Amino acid sequence: MALERNLDLRIERLNPEMARYDLSLTYAGYDPQFTVGGEHDYSLSPGGYDANKNAYPASTSDADLFRLGLSGVLPTGFNYNLTGNTREEWGERSSVPFSQNSGSVGLTMRQPLLKNFWIDSTRMNIQVARKNIKSTEMGLQLQIMSILTSVEQAYYDLIFTRENVKVQQKALELAERLLHENKQRVKVGALAPLDEKQAESQVAARKADLLSSQRQLATQQNTLKRLISDDFGAIAETSLEPTGELLAVPQAFSVQDSWAKGLTMRPDLLQNRIEVEKQDIVLRYQKNQLYPSLDLVGSYGHTASDTGYGGVFRNLGEGSGPYWSYGAQLSFPLGNRAARNNLRNSRARKEQVLLQLKSREQEIMAQIDNAIQLAETNLERVDATHQARLYAEAALDAEQKKLENGKSTSFVVLQLQRDLTSARSSEISALTEYNKSLAQLALAEGATLQRHEIKLEVK
Repeated sequence: MALERNLDLRIERLNPEMARYDLSLTYAGYDPQFTVGGEHDYSLSPGGYDANKNAYPASTSDADLFRLGLSGVLPTGFNYNLTGNTREEWGERSSVPFSQNSGSVGLTMRQPLLKNFWIDSTRMNIQVARKNIKSTEMGLQLQIMSILTSVEQAYYDLIFTRENVKVQQKALELAERLLHENKQRVKVGALAPLDEKQAESQVAARKADLLSSQRQLATQQNTLKRLISDDFGAIAETSLEPTGELLAVPQAFSVQDSWAKGLTMRPDLLQNRIEVEKQDIVLRYQKNQLYPSLDLVGSYGHTASDTGYGGVFRNLGEGSGPYWSYGAQLSFPLGNRAARNNLRNSRARKEQVLLQLKSREQEIMAQIDNAIQLAETNLERVDATHQARLYAEAALDAEQKKLENGKSTSFVVLQLQRDLTSARSSEISALTEYNKSLAQLALAEGATLQRHEIKLEVK
């Protein structure tokens, strides 16, 4: 239910999807750019007189221009720009009407050989975006593991609070039974009224403890409901009844094996390693930017002119007016301070993420060591609290018999009742904490999914 409905997990599930959209966005750098346009031009050159005072007439011209273009970049860094245009011009020159049509089709090209050859900003962004997808998948896995651990621990806490209610109910029953017996003894004069008041005080205290434990049970139910549902209102009135029991299954612990798991399986550590890989990509790009721009350049096309569009297109088809060029171009900024400082910054950032990775590894090893020690201690507490509860039951039973024979007091019996209640709570608390520590150890190792036999496939 938590894997399907937990809202925090549903929020995290969207991150890989958004990362894939971001990756698709980076490929937009390779989308061709199509342009189309047209314009009308008009010009007037007024008439006048030349240096010899000879008159010359005004000239006018109109022109319609239409152009098409397709440009873009290929993954190798190859730049292309394909253009085509037609122009129709008419007017008067020296009082003589004229009409002229022209057109051209051409392709210009540029291929980097050094800077931006094996990596450029677009390819860098694509590679980083791919790493981001893996990182978000690791983040989703970590969130799933955290939710599973929270659900498991909340489940054990729910069992504990339920069993603790039973413990407090038994404590109240013991106190009420003692109060009833003391009242009978006071009536026959075998017991002082003060003992009756002490028993009444104990009953009142146990009622308060029972109410507190019931409140804790309701709170813990809400905690678990919040984890397994996306509609709290729909199950707010539902009572959750655990079907399992608190058991302490002994488990062998190995720090070395757990370290090996944690250093290879922890999603957050894998995210740190992905950050190192991303910085390697950025560093490779910044190194490439140190090189000068050495580009092969070239162009090829055809031009044509005629008195009509038909002649222009015919001449273009025949290729009667070709043109072409090729060459190389070298350029570089003097000093190149921007590229050099960007590279220094990337190297410093690489060192930083490596140190962060090392720090995370040390933190994980410490977490695992602490989790193992806690699990071992809690397992020992299970046996110790079990023995303490047995001794407390035996002590109360013996003291109860002494009280019945007039060889003890209600004060001592009340104290032993409190001790038994405390021992019973401690026992179920130890069982709860041991099981919770196993769940926490699995989370520290990164083995939560394997522990619950869950296989994660991100689509």
